[in-house]
Parts: sequence; C-alpha cells; structure tokens
Amino acid sequence: MEKEVKKNCPHKIDIGAIYNSKPKDHRTVHMFAPQEKELVFDIDMTDYDEVRTCCSGAEICKKCWKFMTIAVKILDTALREDFGYQHILWVYSGRRGVHCWVCDGSARALSQSSRVALAEYLQRAEGIAKKFFNDLILSDQDLLGTPQLWGKVLALVPDPALRESLENTMPQCVNSQQRWSTIKTEINRTLSKSEHKKGYRPYLLTEIILQLVYPRLDIHVTKGLNHLLKSPFCVHPKTGRVCVCFDPLKAEQFDPMAVPHLSQLMEEISNYDAGKTDEERGAVAEYKKTSMKQSIDLFDSFLSSLGKENVARRREESDMKLDF
Repeated sequence: MEKEVKKNCPHKIDIGAIYNSKPKDHRTVHMFAPQEKELVFDIDMTDYDEVRTCCSGAEICKKCWKFMTIAVKILDTALREDFGYQHILWVYSGRRGVHCWVCDGSARALSQSSRVALAEYLQRAEGIAKKFFNDLILSDQDLLGTPQLWGKVLALVPDPALRESLENTMPQCVNSQQRWSTIKTEINRTLSKSEHKKGYRPYLLTEIILQLVYPRLDIHVTKGLNHLLKSPFCVHPKTGRVCVCFDPLKAEQFDPMAVPHLSQLMEEISNYDAGKTDEERGAVAEYKKTSMKQSIDLFDSFLSSLGKENVARRREESDMKLDF
C-alpha cells in the first residue's frame, strides 16, 4: 500500500508522520493556558476512613455523612466570612462526597499561586469546627467508643505522662461524652501548670478537634487550573445517582441516600403524565414533574445571582475603559 501511494504521488510524503505526538520543532507550538476557572473544592468520604466507625471505602450512610455536613458548614462559612465570596454552589458528587464551586469573578481570576495559598490557608484554619464536635461525639458515630478509637485521639497528646494517665482512665468512662469531658479536664489542668514550660501547646484541644472533624480537602483539585470536576446534574456512572445541588444552610437536611436515580426520574415523569392530555403534559417542564425540581430551582437562583454580578462587572470594566 505504501509503495503504491508513493508511486502515484508526485510529491514525497512520509506516511505515518501525522501520528507523531511530538513536533520536530517545539518552538513552533503555542501553549494553551486557561485564563479563568472556578475555584473548586473536592471532599471525599474515603479520606475519613481512619476516624469514621460505620463504613469504609465507597460505602456511606447517614451516620458518617455527618462528616460531610460538618465539612460543608465549615468550608462555606470560611469562604464567605474570611474571603467574602458570595456565589458558592454545593453539589453532591453522586457517590461518596461533595464538590464546591466558587464562581465569584475574583475567585475565577485567581492565579495558581493564589489558589495554592488559599487552599493551604483553609487546610489550617480553625473555622467553626468546635461548634460541631460535641454533636458528632454525641451522635451514633461515637468517636471515642472503643480502645482503638480513643487510642487514635490520645496519640495526639504529646505529654507521655498525661497520655498514659488518660489511657488508664478511659475504660472507666461509660460513653464517648464522658471520655471527651475527661480528656478536656485533664488537658486543661496540665496546660494550666505548663504555661512556661518548653513544648507548651495551649491549643492542644483545638488541634485534636481539627484532626478529627475538619474538612479533608483534596488540595490538588483546588490548586490546579486544569483539573476536571463533574458538572452539576450529571449522572454518576457507578451509582446512577444525579449530582444534585443542595443548600449549605440546610446541609444537615440533605440525605445522599434519597438522591434520585435516572430510573426513578423516568418513573416520576410517567406517573405525573398518566391520564393527562398531550397539551397538559407539555405545559409543564419535565424536571418540574420530578423530585429534581427543588435542586434545579436552587441552581437557577444561583445562576441568576451570578449573572447579575457578571453584568455589573462588565459594565464597570466598560466604564473604566471609557474614562481613559
């Protein structure tokens, strides 16, 4: 075949050259770089496997989903109060985590170095973790319920004598609440005596709380400008669940187990259309016939607010150009 082509073609050709992945002269290739991108965060339940007591891997339940609820509350508060962002969209990943899209113009224009600094700040910030810690301790998660679990917590205590004393005391406590109360009391008593000693750590209790419940971010997702994230309302290929939006202010009410599957949505549409004329069916948008209505209405409201900001920003940029 190659000989026949060369014989009939008057010009010399190099069959297969078009498949070369590397050009001969790299200086002739222009690099493409994104100019803007939403500031995104990815929180996955598997990163909590070392502390959650009910599930592991890709499995989730209402008990361990509280970790996600706390992560949403803390991160949403930090983004709004510490950085002033307003246009923040929270989306269920469709399986075992959540995604956060920060779409403010100032967030989209962040350089990679700025994203790195912001992500590293959020990894260290205390936020409002304390507010939710006791609720988690008192819940079915029972973070101090077994010797193995309270051993992980006590491993964070740097003072060997204090750690040994607490290890001997833990079996005498009846539940996680009492164990945590004992840990707090003993640590505070030790700190009050050690203020001027070498290795004094006045925020040890806070460090323990953050270690257990603070959002565990996939920081590489936030840092990179070229990292892809599933779009809202796509369907997870393994679970069949829709990646729905939810309100962070009502995060504790969100139930990932109740998120609709495609088959459920088709059934809901069929049930709504049953017994209606074609005109009646066509008068209502398909999504309004399903349990997706609330999530899509939330998304539409988010887009409307974001659109107003974009229009105002473009008008301001246009006015600045006219002034010059």
